[in-house]
Amino acid sequence: MSEWLPAQDTVRRIVQGELTASGALEAYLARIGKLDGQLGAYLAVDAEGARAQAAEIDRKRKANEPLGPLSGVPIALKDVLVTKHLATTAASKILDGWKPPYDGTVVKRLRAAGAVIIGKVNCDEFAMGSSTENSAYKKTKNPWDTSRVPGGSSGGSSAAVAAGLCTASLGTDTGGSIRQPAAFCGVVGIKPTYGRVSRWGVVAFASSLDQVGPLTRTVGDAALLLEAICGHDPRDSTSLDQPVPKFAEALTGDIKGLRVGIPGEYFAGGIDDEVRSAVQRAAASLQERGAELIDISLPHTELALPAYYVVAPAEASSNLARYDGIRFGRAAQGARDLLDLYQRSRGEGFGPEVKRRIMLGTYALRSGYYDAYYKKAQQVRALIKRDFDKAWQHVDVVLTPTTPTAAFRFGAKSKPVDMYLADIFTLACNLAGLPGISVPCGLTVESLPIGVQLMGKPLDEATLLRAAHVIEKAVGLGEKRPKGIS
Repeated sequence: MSEWLPAQDTVRRIVQGELTASGALEAYLARIGKLDGQLGAYLAVDAEGARAQAAEIDRKRKANEPLGPLSGVPIALKDVLVTKHLATTAASKILDGWKPPYDGTVVKRLRAAGAVIIGKVNCDEFAMGSSTENSAYKKTKNPWDTSRVPGGSSGGSSAAVAAGLCTASLGTDTGGSIRQPAAFCGVVGIKPTYGRVSRWGVVAFASSLDQVGPLTRTVGDAALLLEAICGHDPRDSTSLDQPVPKFAEALTGDIKGLRVGIPGEYFAGGIDDEVRSAVQRAAASLQERGAELIDISLPHTELALPAYYVVAPAEASSNLARYDGIRFGRAAQGARDLLDLYQRSRGEGFGPEVKRRIMLGTYALRSGYYDAYYKKAQQVRALIKRDFDKAWQHVDVVLTPTTPTAAFRFGAKSKPVDMYLADIFTLACNLAGLPGISVPCGLTVESLPIGVQLMGKPLDEATLLRAAHVIEKAVGLGEKRPKGIS
């Protein structure tokens, strides 16, 4: 079945003439038509545009023209990635129906590599959430158990990949929004080093934290997609002018001498026993293949959550100020004056969680409060980064659980703080600007996926992928697929 083929195999078969890009696409479109009514992963499917892209790939192959590294691979995009002539809403009513006149940089790079953009997938509104329950349009379900969330904010991306509704997807990660849903849905998700991937054409949440990254079914596919989207972009002032490694060449299986840090702070109370055991097995699998496990301390870990929920809302309140119904965003009808237009447009357009974070951020940035909150949070952020800098003197990667538990049921996290705690193990990676990856490492007794997280030195995604590939081969899910998804 072509819809379960890894991206690497899809490209190889298309190049060799064993499979057409059009045939691969039609298998996914049929599957979306069959299953997405139940899962709710897609907000928009561009069947006509995707068919045209696939037909062009097939034409090039028949004409013996050069084909890109992702030729014919059907890919879904999180709905915060600006996509030409395809509705880009950030899962918010305030952007309802907006069809951009241009592609963001990562979308351009996917197209240049030959990828087929199949559609846009659901997420928490403006990427603010950990369950995709905050979307203004629908709730995406976890394909392993449809009574449970797929994680967030890239829940549509992770669910679509896990259910075989696309070969791979791109998400964004501000505090764990690629890695946490990857863990919940049993797929691979990597957040690159901050600045490694361009943010030009990404609907902004928190500009000093946001990064785009792939969600895939294999580590090999993650390496393939990451290489395609990385690289300097002069239109993004935070983009790093660094060479892009051949990430796939890092997957050698050789990890002898790799120093793996095990931070005690990430294995304290609050972790489900099954998660702890699975992560420990993943660590043991590295040790069995020649890696060295080293106990380390990251003493400011407990401060990551409060620091993040000052920094991120503050930056969000600034970024979302542009959505006023005049410059950007849908304008409310019947306003009496300018102030009433602002209030109505934002009141009708933003959902509860977005409003909550705007208010938190605006408060933290107020005159007289800036030093006490935002400045202090940035100082704590520096301490968290310093912890990692010290750790890199002794270890090459840091291994932790991705999440404290497996996927939870819809409505289980009704209090905002309870929901925020779902990302407690992923936040520090963003605050420090590090690369991080989540790879499946087992199932619970209820057949729910468990993810293990690896964090690495800045710009050292290759080492993360190499270690993750070993874990995948040793304790990954293999051919296991979600219940009820065939």
